[in-house]
Amino acid sequence: MSRWDLAMSPHVTGGAGARQAVGALTAARTGPGAAVLLVADPGLAATPLIGEVTASLAAAGLGVTVFSDFTGDPTAAQVDAAADMARRTGARAVVALGGGSALDLGKAVGAIAGDTAPAVAYQLCERDFPAATLARICIPTTSGTGSEATRTAIVTRADKAKVWLWGDAIKAHEIILDPETTLSLPAHLTAQTGIDALVHALEAATNGNANAANNLYAHEAIRLASRNLEAAVADGSDLAARDGLQRSAWLAGIAIDNGGTAVAHTIGHALASLRPLHHGRSVALGMIATLAWNLADDDGRFDAAARAMGLAGARDLPEAFERLTRSVGIKVSLADEFAGVTPDALAAQMARPENAAMRLSNRRRIEDGDLLVFAERVLTQA
Repeated sequence: MSRWDLAMSPHVTGGAGARQAVGALTAARTGPGAAVLLVADPGLAATPLIGEVTASLAAAGLGVTVFSDFTGDPTAAQVDAAADMARRTGARAVVALGGGSALDLGKAVGAIAGDTAPAVAYQLCERDFPAATLARICIPTTSGTGSEATRTAIVTRADKAKVWLWGDAIKAHEIILDPETTLSLPAHLTAQTGIDALVHALEAATNGNANAANNLYAHEAIRLASRNLEAAVADGSDLAARDGLQRSAWLAGIAIDNGGTAVAHTIGHALASLRPLHHGRSVALGMIATLAWNLADDDGRFDAAARAMGLAGARDLPEAFERLTRSVGIKVSLADEFAGVTPDALAAQMARPENAAMRLSNRRRIEDGDLLVFAERVLTQA
């Protein structure tokens, strides 16, 4: 038996209305009267969520500064701007409210604001994080990335490469899971974020790092995603489906925090570094292109994952995953967005150093020639 390690989830406060606890939870971490940086997804401006969270923080005696000047797939420059704001305001905590981009940005700020080095200095574990970090509280408003549970933050460099920051300094101290925060998410984003959670769980359960302890999280995440995704897309007001999908994303986050991802993420990150593409869609397309190939000589990992999805066995998994992806409206063809991108260019992007960890985690060894095959498949899927 090989050695394995298991890191647990940060403390979680969950249930409808749980967001109202953010002030008390943050004040317990900082003490009364502290300054707080609220990193809020700009897409939430039309909802009452930012005001509700700000009011809860203020009621707990905390001073709040809001940072919303960032985009999906936050850039390193945006992380630096937010970290500078945290330093100037003397923030002792970062509350991140939004989807994976807001959570990644907030966690990164909490990790690096104690020094003046830019975010890219910490990429790929090239530099240790400062000893002093800010308290980190995450409130996800989408159900996909599981960033609330991980030690990873993805940022985009000036050259469009997506790089990761990793370490305990990135991980949240508090998670607030409130399914009501996801009710305003439109159907197409519910689909793309939800399929992201499923890909996370499937890869964590089947890659080379998979183990029985971590599979408790991964398999339950697979079960919850596969049973709730279509319902949440069909009826965004279905709170039970929203709750199941939110818990799936959180559990899948724990699973990838312990086991990592695999080739679908190698492809997904490479795609998004070449053209703007939602992360959930990009990794789903990567999984469709590689799942049948990955099943060769299955030692039972894919079979167990398939059964968690309610299937008879591993051989049913590729068709079932693609069927679910299409049924929730995710477009599989990249013909329009990736016109002019050659398989060689995509394969070269997949082979870059920032994608190496995901490639190496894949249970089946991936040769350079395989990357070209995968690139051809994902670019020609219809």
